[in-house]
Amino acid sequence: MKKIIAPSLISADLAFLYRDIEMLNNSEADWFHIDIMDTSFVSNISFGSLFTKYVKKYTNKPIDVHLMILRPECFIQEFKNSGANHLHIHYETCIHLHKTISYIKEYGMKVGIAVNPHTPIFLLQDVINDVDFVLLMSVNPGSCGQKFIEQTYQKLKETKDLILKKDSSALIEIDGGVNVENSSLLFDNGADILVSGSTIFSNSHPKKIIRQMKFGGL
Repeated sequence: MKKIIAPSLISADLAFLYRDIEMLNNSEADWFHIDIMDTSFVSNISFGSLFTKYVKKYTNKPIDVHLMILRPECFIQEFKNSGANHLHIHYETCIHLHKTISYIKEYGMKVGIAVNPHTPIFLLQDVINDVDFVLLMSVNPGSCGQKFIEQTYQKLKETKDLILKKDSSALIEIDGGVNVENSSLLFDNGADILVSGSTIFSNSHPKKIIRQMKFGGL
């Protein structure tokens, strides 16, 4: 089982973004997670491809882009050109899901399918062998600092069962309300990747928090 920590830059101090990027470069974080919001699929607006390109310029760590937008198929080439290594699209936004997954792969990116808290996991059975990641939203998408939804543990189990049943190699990513208190339990229950924003960036010792989340409080 992998233990990957992907700090979400939506919670970084944007006035000192380069400082926070350098902190993560020198930490035990594995990926940079970037949330893209469009005010349509979710209520907020956040970053775009230019922001992603800036981050890529100053790090060699993988860029994990989460598209919380309608019509994600229209922006695949744009995010490839900006330096995204992974591109997550939402099940709820894709009319032609398999076609969009194939399109992302054609551009050489790893692809993830993200699901909202209310979306049943069994809906992924036809694409689970086509994706590299399943991103489980453990809060309702669109805003930071929300409380972790406890039902996520059951959904995590269902996702792991589906992956094993279908002999898929997909990794499971958890996004929302992840903190030091629940990170070990999430890893123990089958998560491979944890996205965390405010827990990391609101702490005066963010590199220590990353290490605690990854290694269980060492």
